[in-house]
Amino acid sequence: MGSIDWIILIGTLSLIVFYGIWKNRSHNNIREYLRGGNQARWWTIGLSVMATQASAITFLSTPGQAYHDGMGFVQFYFGLPFAMLVICLFFIPIYHKLKVYTAYEYLETRFDIRVRTLTSILFLIQRGLAAGITIYAPAIIMSIVLGWDLKLMVLLVGGIVIFYTLIGGTKTVNITQKQQMFVILIGIIIAFGYILQLLPKEISFSDALEIAGKAGKLKVLDFSLDLNSRYTFWSGLTGGFFLALSYFGTDQSQVQRYLSGKSLKEGQIGLIMNGILKVPLQFFILLIGVMVFVFYQFEYAPINFNPKAITALKNSNFSYRYNQLEIENQKTQNDLKHELINGNDQEKITYLREKELLQRKKAKTLIKNNFSEIESNDKDFVFISFILTNLPKGLIGLLIAVILSAAMSSTASELNSLATTSTIDIYKRNVQNKSEIHYVNISKFFTFFWGLIAIIFASFGNLFENLIQLVNIIGSLFYGTILGIFLIAIFTKQIKGKAVFWSSIVSEIFILLLFTKNIVGFLWLNLFGTLLTVSLGIIFQKVMND
Repeated sequence: MGSIDWIILIGTLSLIVFYGIWKNRSHNNIREYLRGGNQARWWTIGLSVMATQASAITFLSTPGQAYHDGMGFVQFYFGLPFAMLVICLFFIPIYHKLKVYTAYEYLETRFDIRVRTLTSILFLIQRGLAAGITIYAPAIIMSIVLGWDLKLMVLLVGGIVIFYTLIGGTKTVNITQKQQMFVILIGIIIAFGYILQLLPKEISFSDALEIAGKAGKLKVLDFSLDLNSRYTFWSGLTGGFFLALSYFGTDQSQVQRYLSGKSLKEGQIGLIMNGILKVPLQFFILLIGVMVFVFYQFEYAPINFNPKAITALKNSNFSYRYNQLEIENQKTQNDLKHELINGNDQEKITYLREKELLQRKKAKTLIKNNFSEIESNDKDFVFISFILTNLPKGLIGLLIAVILSAAMSSTASELNSLATTSTIDIYKRNVQNKSEIHYVNISKFFTFFWGLIAIIFASFGNLFENLIQLVNIIGSLFYGTILGIFLIAIFTKQIKGKAVFWSSIVSEIFILLLFTKNIVGFLWLNLFGTLLTVSLGIIFQKVMND
Protein backbone atom coordinates (compact mmCIF):
# COMPACT_ATOMS: atom_id res chain seq x y z
CA MET A 1 0.00 0.00 0.00
CA GLY A 2 1.22 3.47 -0.93
CA SER A 3 0.78 6.81 0.83
CA ILE A 4 -2.39 7.62 -1.13
CA ASP A 5 -3.91 4.31 -0.02
CA TRP A 6 -3.23 5.11 3.63
CA ILE A 7 -4.69 8.61 3.26
CA ILE A 8 -7.90 7.25 1.68
CA LEU A 9 -8.18 4.39 4.18
CA ILE A 10 -7.57 6.38 7.36
CA GLY A 11 -9.46 9.45 6.11
CA THR A 12 -12.58 7.47 5.14
CA LEU A 13 -12.81 5.49 8.37
CA SER A 14 -11.99 8.46 10.63
CA LEU A 15 -14.58 10.68 8.94
CA ILE A 16 -17.31 8.05 9.37
CA VAL A 17 -16.51 7.27 13.02
CA PHE A 18 -16.06 10.82 14.31
CA TYR A 19 -19.05 12.21 12.42
CA GLY A 20 -21.23 9.48 13.92
CA ILE A 21 -20.00 10.23 17.45
CA TRP A 22 -20.31 14.02 16.99
CA LYS A 23 -23.93 13.68 15.87
CA ASN A 24 -24.91 11.65 18.94
CA ARG A 25 -22.47 11.97 21.82
CA SER A 26 -24.83 12.49 24.79
CA HIS A 27 -27.80 10.50 26.08
CA ASN A 28 -30.31 11.42 28.76
CA ASN A 29 -32.22 8.16 28.88
CA ILE A 30 -32.26 4.55 27.78
CA ARG A 31 -34.66 5.25 24.89
CA GLU A 32 -32.20 7.69 23.29
CA TYR A 33 -29.27 5.33 23.77
CA LEU A 34 -30.87 2.03 22.70
CA ARG A 35 -33.55 3.18 20.23
CA GLY A 36 -31.88 6.31 18.90
CA GLY A 37 -34.82 8.40 20.08
CA ASN A 38 -36.89 6.77 17.30
CA GLN A 39 -35.64 9.25 14.71
CA ALA A 40 -34.49 6.94 11.87
CA ARG A 41 -36.11 7.36 8.44
CA TRP A 42 -36.78 4.44 6.10
CA TRP A 43 -33.68 4.91 3.92
CA THR A 44 -31.47 4.99 7.02
CA ILE A 45 -33.17 1.82 8.28
CA GLY A 46 -32.83 0.08 4.90
CA LEU A 47 -29.13 0.92 4.54
CA SER A 48 -28.49 0.08 8.19
CA VAL A 49 -30.16 -3.34 7.79
CA MET A 50 -28.08 -4.02 4.67
CA ALA A 51 -24.87 -2.84 6.34
CA THR A 52 -25.52 -5.06 9.37
CA GLN A 53 -25.73 -8.13 7.14
CA ALA A 54 -22.99 -7.06 4.69
CA SER A 55 -20.04 -7.72 6.98
CA ALA A 56 -16.38 -7.82 5.97
CA ILE A 57 -16.92 -11.55 5.60
CA THR A 58 -19.22 -10.79 2.65
CA PHE A 59 -16.47 -8.96 0.79
CA LEU A 60 -13.71 -11.32 1.84
CA SER A 61 -15.40 -14.66 1.32
CA THR A 62 -18.08 -14.20 -1.33
CA PRO A 63 -15.75 -13.40 -4.28
CA GLY A 64 -13.53 -16.32 -3.22
CA GLN A 65 -16.60 -18.54 -3.02
CA ALA A 66 -17.54 -17.57 -6.58
CA TYR A 67 -13.95 -17.97 -7.81
CA HIS A 68 -13.87 -21.58 -6.61
CA ASP A 69 -17.51 -22.70 -6.84
CA GLY A 70 -19.33 -20.26 -9.12
CA MET A 71 -22.59 -18.35 -8.68
CA GLY A 72 -24.58 -21.08 -6.92
CA PHE A 73 -24.21 -19.42 -3.51
CA VAL A 74 -26.77 -16.76 -4.55
CA GLN A 75 -29.47 -19.43 -4.08
CA PHE A 76 -28.88 -19.03 -0.36
CA TYR A 77 -30.79 -15.71 -0.56
CA PHE A 78 -33.79 -16.79 -2.65
CA GLY A 79 -36.10 -17.03 0.36
CA LEU A 80 -35.13 -13.59 1.72
CA PRO A 81 -37.66 -11.35 -0.13
CA PHE A 82 -40.54 -13.59 0.99
CA ALA A 83 -39.29 -13.46 4.57
CA MET A 84 -39.28 -9.64 4.43
CA LEU A 85 -42.98 -9.62 3.52
CA VAL A 86 -43.90 -11.94 6.39
CA ILE A 87 -41.93 -9.85 8.90
CA CYS A 88 -43.50 -6.60 7.69
CA LEU A 89 -47.01 -8.03 7.92
CA PHE A 90 -46.79 -9.88 11.23
CA PHE A 91 -43.63 -9.22 13.27
CA ILE A 92 -43.03 -5.46 13.06
CA PRO A 93 -46.65 -4.45 13.89
CA ILE A 94 -46.50 -6.47 17.14
CA TYR A 95 -43.15 -5.00 18.18
CA HIS A 96 -44.33 -1.45 17.55
CA LYS A 97 -47.67 -1.96 19.26
CA LEU A 98 -45.95 -3.19 22.44
CA LYS A 99 -43.20 -0.51 22.18
CA VAL A 100 -40.52 -3.09 23.05
CA TYR A 101 -36.78 -2.50 23.13
CA THR A 102 -36.02 -6.11 22.18
CA ALA A 103 -37.91 -8.82 20.32
CA TYR A 104 -37.65 -11.04 23.39
CA GLU A 105 -39.71 -8.72 25.62
CA TYR A 106 -42.73 -9.78 23.58
CA LEU A 107 -42.16 -13.42 24.55
CA GLU A 108 -42.72 -12.71 28.24
CA THR A 109 -45.97 -10.95 27.36
CA ARG A 110 -47.07 -13.95 25.30
CA PHE A 111 -45.57 -16.77 27.42
CA ASP A 112 -43.50 -16.25 30.59
CA ILE A 113 -40.12 -15.10 31.89
CA ARG A 114 -38.52 -18.53 31.30
CA VAL A 115 -39.18 -18.47 27.56
CA ARG A 116 -38.00 -14.86 27.28
CA THR A 117 -34.79 -15.62 29.17
CA LEU A 118 -34.07 -18.85 27.25
CA THR A 119 -34.52 -17.15 23.88
CA SER A 120 -32.38 -14.21 24.96
CA ILE A 121 -29.60 -16.57 26.03
CA LEU A 122 -29.75 -18.48 22.72
CA PHE A 123 -29.42 -15.16 20.90
CA LEU A 124 -26.53 -14.00 23.10
CA ILE A 125 -24.60 -17.24 22.47
CA GLN A 126 -24.91 -17.28 18.70
CA ARG A 127 -24.52 -13.54 18.16
CA GLY A 128 -21.61 -13.36 20.60
CA LEU A 129 -19.78 -16.02 18.56
CA ALA A 130 -20.63 -14.30 15.27
CA ALA A 131 -19.28 -10.97 16.59
CA GLY A 132 -15.91 -12.63 17.11
CA ILE A 133 -15.88 -13.86 13.51
CA THR A 134 -16.75 -10.42 12.09
CA ILE A 135 -13.78 -8.94 13.96
CA TYR A 136 -11.48 -11.81 12.96
CA ALA A 137 -12.20 -11.39 9.24
CA PRO A 138 -10.80 -7.88 8.70
CA ALA A 139 -7.97 -8.59 11.14
CA ILE A 140 -6.78 -11.31 8.73
CA ILE A 141 -6.70 -8.78 5.91
CA MET A 142 -4.82 -6.14 7.82
CA SER A 143 -2.33 -8.63 9.23
CA ILE A 144 -1.51 -9.65 5.63
CA VAL A 145 -1.45 -6.09 4.28
CA LEU A 146 0.68 -4.66 7.08
CA GLY A 147 2.54 -7.77 8.14
CA TRP A 148 1.41 -7.07 11.71
CA ASP A 149 0.56 -9.64 14.33
CA LEU A 150 -2.97 -11.02 13.83
CA LYS A 151 -3.90 -10.72 17.52
CA LEU A 152 -2.77 -7.09 17.52
CA MET A 153 -5.04 -6.40 14.56
CA VAL A 154 -7.97 -8.12 16.29
CA LEU A 155 -7.43 -5.83 19.26
CA LEU A 156 -7.16 -2.72 17.07
CA VAL A 157 -10.26 -3.40 14.94
CA GLY A 158 -12.33 -4.53 17.93
CA GLY A 159 -11.21 -1.54 20.00
CA ILE A 160 -12.29 1.01 17.36
CA VAL A 161 -15.76 -0.52 17.09
CA ILE A 162 -16.20 -0.73 20.88
CA PHE A 163 -15.14 2.93 21.15
CA TYR A 164 -17.78 4.48 18.89
CA THR A 165 -20.57 1.99 19.67
CA LEU A 166 -20.14 2.51 23.42
CA ILE A 167 -20.10 6.31 23.15
CA GLY A 168 -22.78 6.81 20.50
CA GLY A 169 -25.31 4.02 21.02
CA THR A 170 -27.92 3.01 18.44
CA LYS A 171 -28.19 6.37 16.66
CA THR A 172 -24.45 6.49 15.99
CA VAL A 173 -24.56 2.88 14.74
CA ASN A 174 -27.37 3.83 12.31
CA ILE A 175 -25.63 7.00 11.09
CA THR A 176 -22.25 5.35 10.56
CA GLN A 177 -23.85 2.36 8.82
CA LYS A 178 -25.58 4.62 6.30
CA GLN A 179 -22.24 6.22 5.39
CA GLN A 180 -20.43 2.88 5.43
CA MET A 181 -22.98 1.43 3.01
CA PHE A 182 -22.40 4.29 0.55
CA VAL A 183 -18.64 3.63 0.70
CA ILE A 184 -19.27 -0.09 0.16
CA LEU A 185 -21.51 0.43 -2.89
CA ILE A 186 -19.15 2.95 -4.51
CA GLY A 187 -16.13 0.73 -3.84
CA ILE A 188 -17.53 -2.48 -5.33
CA ILE A 189 -18.87 -0.72 -8.44
CA ILE A 190 -15.46 0.85 -9.12
CA ALA A 191 -13.73 -2.48 -8.43
CA PHE A 192 -15.99 -4.31 -10.90
CA GLY A 193 -15.34 -1.74 -13.62
CA TYR A 194 -11.60 -1.90 -13.09
CA ILE A 195 -11.51 -5.71 -13.22
CA LEU A 196 -13.14 -5.54 -16.66
CA GLN A 197 -10.50 -2.99 -17.71
CA LEU A 198 -7.76 -5.45 -16.71
CA LEU A 199 -9.00 -8.07 -19.17
CA PRO A 200 -7.33 -8.17 -22.61
CA LYS A 201 -8.74 -5.53 -24.96
CA GLU A 202 -10.12 -8.15 -27.32
CA ILE A 203 -12.15 -9.74 -24.49
CA SER A 204 -15.54 -8.08 -24.05
CA PHE A 205 -17.85 -8.54 -21.06
CA SER A 206 -19.92 -11.07 -23.05
CA ASP A 207 -16.73 -12.95 -23.92
CA ALA A 208 -15.83 -13.02 -20.23
CA LEU A 209 -19.25 -14.44 -19.39
CA GLU A 210 -18.83 -17.09 -22.09
CA ILE A 211 -15.47 -18.16 -20.62
CA ALA A 212 -16.98 -18.29 -17.12
CA GLY A 213 -19.93 -20.29 -18.43
CA LYS A 214 -17.65 -22.91 -20.00
CA ALA A 215 -15.91 -23.30 -16.66
CA GLY A 216 -19.25 -23.88 -14.93
CA LYS A 217 -19.03 -20.65 -12.91
CA LEU A 218 -22.38 -19.25 -14.07
CA LYS A 219 -24.53 -22.14 -12.95
CA VAL A 220 -26.95 -20.32 -10.65
CA LEU A 221 -29.73 -22.87 -10.18
CA ASP A 222 -29.38 -26.35 -8.75
CA PHE A 223 -32.70 -28.19 -8.46
CA SER A 224 -31.13 -31.21 -6.73
CA LEU A 225 -33.12 -32.70 -3.82
CA ASP A 226 -29.97 -33.94 -2.09
CA LEU A 227 -30.20 -32.81 1.55
CA ASN A 228 -26.40 -32.86 1.84
CA SER A 229 -26.03 -30.24 -0.92
CA ARG A 230 -25.45 -26.91 0.78
CA TYR A 231 -26.73 -24.56 -1.89
CA THR A 232 -29.70 -25.63 -3.99
CA PHE A 233 -32.82 -23.87 -5.22
CA TRP A 234 -34.92 -25.73 -2.67
CA SER A 235 -32.62 -25.23 0.31
CA GLY A 236 -32.41 -21.51 -0.52
CA LEU A 237 -36.16 -21.15 -0.91
CA THR A 238 -37.02 -23.10 2.25
CA GLY A 239 -33.97 -23.13 4.54
CA GLY A 240 -32.96 -19.67 3.30
CA PHE A 241 -36.50 -18.39 3.92
CA PHE A 242 -36.52 -19.66 7.51
CA LEU A 243 -32.99 -18.38 8.13
CA ALA A 244 -33.91 -14.90 6.81
CA LEU A 245 -37.17 -14.97 8.80
CA SER A 246 -35.19 -15.80 11.94
CA TYR A 247 -32.41 -13.33 11.28
CA PHE A 248 -34.47 -10.29 10.30
CA GLY A 249 -37.51 -11.10 12.43
CA THR A 250 -36.02 -12.32 15.72
CA ASP A 251 -32.30 -11.42 15.78
CA GLN A 252 -31.93 -8.28 17.88
CA SER A 253 -29.05 -7.01 15.72
CA GLN A 254 -31.61 -6.54 12.92
CA VAL A 255 -34.75 -5.91 14.99
CA GLN A 256 -33.03 -2.98 16.70
CA ARG A 257 -32.43 -1.34 13.33
CA TYR A 258 -36.12 -1.01 12.46
CA LEU A 259 -37.32 -0.46 16.04
CA SER A 260 -35.36 2.81 15.92
CA GLY A 261 -37.60 4.07 13.09
CA LYS A 262 -39.87 7.11 13.38
CA SER A 263 -42.94 4.99 12.74
CA LEU A 264 -44.21 1.54 11.87
CA LYS A 265 -44.35 2.49 8.19
CA GLU A 266 -40.73 3.71 8.15
CA GLY A 267 -39.55 0.37 9.56
CA GLN A 268 -41.59 -1.64 7.06
CA ILE A 269 -40.41 0.34 4.02
CA GLY A 270 -36.80 0.08 5.18
CA LEU A 271 -37.06 -3.70 5.45
CA ILE A 272 -38.78 -4.00 2.06
CA MET A 273 -35.91 -1.94 0.59
CA ASN A 274 -33.51 -4.59 1.88
CA GLY A 275 -35.66 -7.38 0.44
CA ILE A 276 -35.59 -5.79 -3.01
CA LEU A 277 -31.86 -4.96 -3.12
CA LYS A 278 -30.20 -7.83 -1.23
CA VAL A 279 -30.33 -10.56 -3.90
CA PRO A 280 -29.06 -8.29 -6.73
CA LEU A 281 -26.28 -6.99 -4.45
CA GLN A 282 -25.17 -10.50 -3.53
CA PHE A 283 -25.37 -11.56 -7.19
CA PHE A 284 -23.15 -8.60 -8.12
CA ILE A 285 -20.55 -9.43 -5.46
CA LEU A 286 -20.45 -13.05 -6.67
CA LEU A 287 -20.08 -11.81 -10.24
CA ILE A 288 -16.98 -9.87 -9.13
CA GLY A 289 -15.51 -13.19 -7.98
CA VAL A 290 -16.35 -14.78 -11.33
CA MET A 291 -14.67 -11.90 -13.19
CA VAL A 292 -11.57 -12.38 -11.01
CA PHE A 293 -11.61 -16.03 -12.17
CA VAL A 294 -11.80 -14.88 -15.80
CA PHE A 295 -8.93 -12.45 -15.19
CA TYR A 296 -6.79 -15.34 -14.00
CA GLN A 297 -7.43 -17.16 -17.26
CA PHE A 298 -5.04 -14.62 -18.78
CA GLU A 299 -2.67 -14.38 -15.80
CA TYR A 300 -1.10 -17.12 -13.71
CA ALA A 301 -3.11 -17.82 -10.55
CA PRO A 302 -1.20 -18.87 -7.41
CA ILE A 303 -1.69 -22.52 -6.51
CA ASN A 304 -2.66 -21.20 -3.06
CA PHE A 305 -3.74 -17.59 -2.46
CA ASN A 306 -2.46 -17.39 1.12
CA PRO A 307 0.92 -15.63 0.69
CA LYS A 308 2.14 -16.74 4.12
CA ALA A 309 1.60 -20.38 3.17
CA ILE A 310 3.49 -20.00 -0.11
CA THR A 311 6.40 -18.20 1.58
CA ALA A 312 6.62 -20.91 4.24
CA LEU A 313 6.70 -23.68 1.62
CA LYS A 314 9.33 -21.96 -0.50
CA ASN A 315 11.63 -21.55 2.51
CA SER A 316 11.20 -25.08 3.84
CA ASN A 317 12.51 -28.57 3.18
CA PHE A 318 9.36 -29.15 1.12
CA SER A 319 10.22 -26.50 -1.46
CA TYR A 320 11.12 -29.13 -4.09
CA ARG A 321 7.72 -30.84 -3.75
CA TYR A 322 5.98 -27.46 -3.86
CA ASN A 323 7.92 -26.39 -6.97
CA GLN A 324 6.90 -29.62 -8.69
CA LEU A 325 3.25 -29.01 -7.87
CA GLU A 326 3.52 -25.40 -9.07
CA ILE A 327 5.02 -26.47 -12.42
CA GLU A 328 2.32 -29.12 -12.88
CA ASN A 329 -0.37 -26.58 -11.95
CA GLN A 330 0.97 -23.98 -14.38
CA LYS A 331 0.79 -26.51 -17.21
CA THR A 332 -2.76 -27.49 -16.24
CA GLN A 333 -3.78 -23.83 -16.07
CA ASN A 334 -2.32 -23.17 -19.52
CA ASP A 335 -4.19 -26.15 -20.98
CA LEU A 336 -7.41 -25.07 -19.28
CA LYS A 337 -7.05 -21.47 -20.44
CA HIS A 338 -6.52 -22.61 -24.01
CA GLU A 339 -9.60 -24.82 -23.90
CA LEU A 340 -11.79 -22.17 -22.25
CA ILE A 341 -10.81 -19.44 -24.69
CA ASN A 342 -10.37 -21.37 -27.93
CA GLY A 343 -12.00 -24.78 -27.47
CA ASN A 344 -15.46 -26.24 -27.01
CA ASP A 345 -14.69 -29.70 -25.61
CA GLN A 346 -16.70 -29.63 -22.39
CA GLU A 347 -15.46 -33.04 -21.28
CA LYS A 348 -11.86 -31.89 -21.58
CA ILE A 349 -12.66 -28.67 -19.68
CA THR A 350 -14.25 -30.69 -16.87
CA TYR A 351 -11.26 -33.04 -16.77
CA LEU A 352 -8.76 -30.14 -16.61
CA ARG A 353 -10.77 -28.34 -13.91
CA GLU A 354 -10.83 -31.48 -11.77
CA LYS A 355 -7.10 -31.96 -12.37
CA GLU A 356 -6.36 -28.38 -11.29
CA LEU A 357 -8.55 -28.73 -8.19
CA LEU A 358 -6.67 -31.91 -7.28
CA GLN A 359 -3.34 -30.10 -7.57
CA ARG A 360 -4.62 -27.26 -5.37
CA LYS A 361 -5.85 -29.84 -2.87
CA LYS A 362 -2.38 -31.43 -2.78
CA ALA A 363 -0.86 -28.01 -2.06
CA LYS A 364 -3.34 -27.47 0.79
CA THR A 365 -2.50 -30.90 2.20
CA LEU A 366 1.22 -30.10 2.01
CA ILE A 367 0.62 -26.87 3.96
CA LYS A 368 -1.75 -28.46 6.47
CA ASN A 369 0.51 -31.44 7.24
CA ASN A 370 3.69 -29.42 7.71
CA PHE A 371 2.57 -25.94 8.82
CA SER A 372 -0.45 -26.47 11.06
CA GLU A 373 -0.22 -22.88 12.35
CA ILE A 374 -0.76 -21.49 8.80
CA GLU A 375 -4.20 -21.57 7.21
CA SER A 376 -4.22 -23.85 4.16
CA ASN A 377 -7.73 -22.96 3.01
CA ASP A 378 -7.34 -19.99 0.68
CA LYS A 379 -10.89 -19.08 -0.38
CA ASP A 380 -10.92 -16.02 1.85
CA PHE A 381 -7.58 -14.83 0.46
CA VAL A 382 -8.56 -14.82 -3.23
CA PHE A 383 -10.05 -11.34 -3.44
CA ILE A 384 -7.63 -9.59 -1.11
CA SER A 385 -4.70 -11.18 -2.97
CA PHE A 386 -6.13 -9.93 -6.26
CA ILE A 387 -6.63 -6.42 -4.83
CA LEU A 388 -3.10 -6.12 -3.50
CA THR A 389 -1.32 -7.47 -6.58
CA ASN A 390 -3.39 -6.07 -9.46
CA LEU A 391 -5.23 -2.87 -8.55
CA PRO A 392 -3.70 0.64 -8.71
CA LYS A 393 -2.75 2.79 -5.73
CA GLY A 394 -5.71 4.66 -4.34
CA LEU A 395 -8.20 1.97 -5.33
CA ILE A 396 -6.43 -0.46 -2.98
CA GLY A 397 -6.99 1.95 -0.08
CA LEU A 398 -10.64 2.43 -1.06
CA LEU A 399 -11.34 -1.31 -1.18
CA ILE A 400 -9.59 -1.93 2.13
CA ALA A 401 -11.81 0.87 3.50
CA VAL A 402 -14.83 -0.93 2.03
CA ILE A 403 -13.93 -4.18 3.79
CA LEU A 404 -13.17 -2.49 7.10
CA SER A 405 -16.34 -0.36 6.84
CA ALA A 406 -18.35 -3.54 6.43
CA ALA A 407 -16.60 -5.10 9.41
CA MET A 408 -17.23 -2.07 11.59
CA SER A 409 -20.90 -1.77 10.60
CA SER A 410 -21.83 -5.38 11.27
CA THR A 411 -19.76 -5.64 14.47
CA ALA A 412 -21.24 -2.38 15.80
CA SER A 413 -24.78 -3.72 15.25
CA GLU A 414 -23.87 -6.95 17.00
CA LEU A 415 -22.35 -5.24 20.05
CA ASN A 416 -25.25 -2.77 20.18
CA SER A 417 -27.82 -5.59 20.11
CA LEU A 418 -25.91 -7.78 22.56
CA ALA A 419 -25.73 -4.86 25.00
CA THR A 420 -29.44 -4.11 24.53
CA THR A 421 -30.51 -7.70 25.13
CA SER A 422 -28.23 -8.07 28.14
CA THR A 423 -29.50 -4.80 29.64
CA ILE A 424 -33.24 -5.09 28.90
CA ASP A 425 -33.89 -8.85 29.01
CA ILE A 426 -31.43 -9.91 31.69
CA TYR A 427 -30.32 -6.97 33.87
CA LYS A 428 -33.27 -4.52 33.85
CA ARG A 429 -35.78 -7.36 34.11
CA ASN A 430 -34.16 -8.45 37.39
CA VAL A 431 -32.77 -5.14 38.72
CA GLN A 432 -35.63 -2.64 38.62
CA ASN A 433 -36.37 0.89 39.86
CA LYS A 434 -33.00 2.35 38.92
CA SER A 435 -32.43 5.70 37.21
CA GLU A 436 -32.32 6.14 33.42
CA ILE A 437 -28.66 7.14 33.55
CA HIS A 438 -27.93 3.96 35.53
CA TYR A 439 -29.36 1.79 32.74
CA VAL A 440 -27.50 3.82 30.09
CA ASN A 441 -24.24 3.18 31.94
CA ILE A 442 -25.07 -0.53 32.29
CA SER A 443 -25.69 -0.68 28.52
CA LYS A 444 -22.27 0.89 27.94
CA PHE A 445 -20.73 -1.66 30.29
CA PHE A 446 -22.33 -4.53 28.35
CA THR A 447 -21.13 -3.01 25.05
CA PHE A 448 -17.59 -3.11 26.42
CA PHE A 449 -18.10 -6.60 27.91
CA TRP A 450 -19.37 -8.18 24.68
CA GLY A 451 -16.71 -6.37 22.67
CA LEU A 452 -14.10 -7.90 24.93
CA ILE A 453 -15.65 -11.37 24.54
CA ALA A 454 -15.67 -10.96 20.75
CA ILE A 455 -12.00 -9.91 20.77
CA ILE A 456 -11.03 -12.91 22.90
CA PHE A 457 -12.97 -15.30 20.63
CA ALA A 458 -11.47 -13.70 17.51
CA SER A 459 -7.96 -14.03 18.98
CA PHE A 460 -8.38 -17.80 18.91
CA GLY A 461 -10.30 -17.86 15.63
CA ASN A 462 -9.60 -20.08 12.66
CA LEU A 463 -10.83 -20.29 9.10
CA PHE A 464 -13.54 -22.88 8.58
CA GLU A 465 -13.82 -23.72 4.88
CA ASN A 466 -14.50 -20.03 4.50
CA LEU A 467 -15.72 -17.38 6.87
CA ILE A 468 -19.09 -16.64 5.29
CA GLN A 469 -20.08 -20.29 5.65
CA LEU A 470 -18.98 -20.33 9.29
CA VAL A 471 -21.20 -17.36 10.20
CA ASN A 472 -24.19 -18.92 8.44
CA ILE A 473 -23.54 -22.27 10.13
CA ILE A 474 -23.46 -20.62 13.57
CA GLY A 475 -26.78 -18.93 12.80
CA SER A 476 -28.36 -22.14 11.53
CA LEU A 477 -27.61 -23.93 14.80
CA PHE A 478 -29.83 -21.56 16.79
CA TYR A 479 -32.15 -19.67 14.45
CA GLY A 480 -34.56 -22.54 13.78
CA THR A 481 -35.39 -22.99 17.46
CA ILE A 482 -35.71 -19.23 18.04
CA LEU A 483 -37.97 -18.82 15.01
CA GLY A 484 -40.15 -21.74 16.14
CA ILE A 485 -40.73 -19.95 19.45
CA PHE A 486 -41.80 -16.75 17.68
CA LEU A 487 -44.05 -18.53 15.17
CA ILE A 488 -45.87 -20.23 18.05
CA ALA A 489 -46.15 -16.88 19.84
CA ILE A 490 -47.55 -15.01 16.83
CA PHE A 491 -49.70 -17.60 15.07
CA THR A 492 -51.11 -19.82 17.84
CA LYS A 493 -52.92 -19.05 21.07
CA GLN A 494 -53.32 -22.55 22.53
CA ILE A 495 -49.66 -23.33 23.29
CA LYS A 496 -48.44 -21.99 26.63
CA GLY A 497 -45.06 -21.12 28.10
CA LYS A 498 -44.17 -24.43 29.74
CA ALA A 499 -44.70 -26.44 26.53
CA VAL A 500 -42.72 -23.93 24.45
CA PHE A 501 -39.86 -23.88 26.96
CA TRP A 502 -39.33 -27.65 26.90
CA SER A 503 -39.96 -28.03 23.16
CA SER A 504 -37.24 -25.40 22.55
CA ILE A 505 -34.70 -27.21 24.72
CA VAL A 506 -35.37 -30.60 23.10
CA SER A 507 -35.30 -29.06 19.61
CA GLU A 508 -31.98 -27.30 20.19
CA ILE A 509 -30.35 -30.48 21.50
CA PHE A 510 -31.60 -32.40 18.46
CA ILE A 511 -30.32 -29.74 16.01
CA LEU A 512 -26.87 -29.78 17.64
CA LEU A 513 -26.81 -33.58 17.30
CA LEU A 514 -27.83 -33.37 13.61
CA PHE A 515 -24.98 -30.94 13.00
CA THR A 516 -22.31 -32.92 14.86
CA LYS A 517 -23.29 -36.09 12.99
CA ASN A 518 -23.24 -34.16 9.66
CA ILE A 519 -26.53 -35.72 8.57
CA VAL A 520 -27.88 -32.80 6.49
CA GLY A 521 -26.57 -29.55 4.96
CA PHE A 522 -26.60 -26.68 7.44
CA LEU A 523 -29.31 -24.66 5.64
CA TRP A 524 -31.83 -27.44 6.34
CA LEU A 525 -31.18 -27.06 10.08
CA ASN A 526 -33.23 -23.84 10.06
CA LEU A 527 -36.25 -25.61 8.62
CA PHE A 528 -35.89 -28.68 10.84
CA GLY A 529 -35.35 -26.59 13.98
CA THR A 530 -38.42 -24.48 13.28
CA LEU A 531 -40.70 -27.43 12.47
CA LEU A 532 -39.42 -29.44 15.42
CA THR A 533 -39.96 -26.62 17.92
CA VAL A 534 -43.52 -26.02 16.67
CA SER A 535 -44.41 -29.74 16.47
CA LEU A 536 -43.03 -30.53 19.92
CA GLY A 537 -44.78 -27.47 21.32
CA ILE A 538 -48.12 -28.81 20.09
CA ILE A 539 -47.40 -32.30 21.45
CA PHE A 540 -46.12 -31.11 24.85
CA GLN A 541 -49.12 -28.80 25.25
CA LYS A 542 -51.53 -31.67 24.68
CA VAL A 543 -49.65 -33.92 27.09
CA MET A 544 -49.46 -31.22 29.76
CA ASN A 545 -53.14 -30.40 29.41
CA ASP A 546 -53.98 -34.07 29.89
